[in-house]
Amino acid sequence: MPVLLTADETADLLRTTRGAIYAMHERGQLPGATRIGRRLLFRHDVLLDWLDQKRAPSPKECRR
Repeated sequence: MPVLLTADETADLLRTTRGAIYAMHERGQLPGATRIGRRLLFRHDVLLDWLDQKRAPSPKECRR
């Protein structure tokens, strides 16, 4: 079963605010979101994969 994060936990992971998380979700910028009742939850594994894809390559990776 996947680990689900609250909006607050997602904000901590992304080093932003809960309001920014909700705004990014509304714009379709955050993957792995699901609603359970009124709660907006995010899959931890999907967010980590998304972060890996978004990160800039290191200088060592650019030289290849």
